[in-house]
Amino acid sequence: MQLRFRRALVPISALALALPLAACGDGGGTASDAAGDTVDVLASFYPLQYLTQRVGGDAVTVSSLTPAGAEPHDLELSPAQVASVGRADLVVYLSGFQPAVDTAVTEAAPTAIDVAGAARLRDAAHEEEHDHEGEEEGHDHGTLDPHFWLDPIRMADAADAVAAQLSEVDPDGAADFEANAATLRTELEGLDGSYRTGLAQCETTTIVVAHEAYGYLATAYGLEQEGISGIDPDAEPSPARLREIEQVVRDTGVNIIFTESLIDPRVAEVLAGDLGITTGVLDPLENQADPEADYLDVMESNLASLRDALTCA
Repeated sequence: MQLRFRRALVPISALALALPLAACGDGGGTASDAAGDTVDVLASFYPLQYLTQRVGGDAVTVSSLTPAGAEPHDLELSPAQVASVGRADLVVYLSGFQPAVDTAVTEAAPTAIDVAGAARLRDAAHEEEHDHEGEEEGHDHGTLDPHFWLDPIRMADAADAVAAQLSEVDPDGAADFEANAATLRTELEGLDGSYRTGLAQCETTTIVVAHEAYGYLATAYGLEQEGISGIDPDAEPSPARLREIEQVVRDTGVNIIFTESLIDPRVAEVLAGDLGITTGVLDPLENQADPEADYLDVMESNLASLRDALTCA
């Protein structure tokens, strides 16, 4: 099988800077130019954009450095975007996930919060569990799983950290930021409860996915992921890895291979066809594929897809 994944990328050159969640800003100025006295925040990609908007509320204007519909792993920034990083009142990013953003933050030295620490403090052992050393030929395990937002409780921890940083930038809004983060935590704890209840009794606990984006989710809810590709969705699966996936499907009774909205599904579709099973969509929420569906909507949809695939009671 010679097919490989190709990401469904939106060329950054065709888009004007960030696409804001709450307000429109042009590519040359900062969002606060049009928003008056709100705090101008740049988030590096959608989950952090959503989180910051929920915590900041009306006191912030949040834009994303990753255009809507684009795959964020290999984001490249234009000079105008790099300049906007330096002008922002606050930059919210995840170190190690988008090297171009890491570089821009280092060079521009804005007020910034790296949510990696807050998201991973809860369980330091998780980093060791998911920082694999590349055991199988052609199967990339060598990168730390960045997808903390698929664990709602870690997302809530990151929200608290953002609220604290926003309070330093805008002390007058501190009480509101804290209250908004508490409200979001309540919603995320409810989502976590839905996952725990919904995935408590299932015929299988193995999910076969396009790439290994679901380590935090799997750890939180007692699942085991098998990725066609590793953490990097661009990594080409080797014939040996495809044979391993075939064996997993036969051994576990998996009947669905999950694809993603931002990754070409052809490898998964061919593999599923060869095995006589189907494909479905499990969204890693690296970006907002549907502008009408926010983080909570997609997480609920993912739960429904998981329950169906795992045959849960």
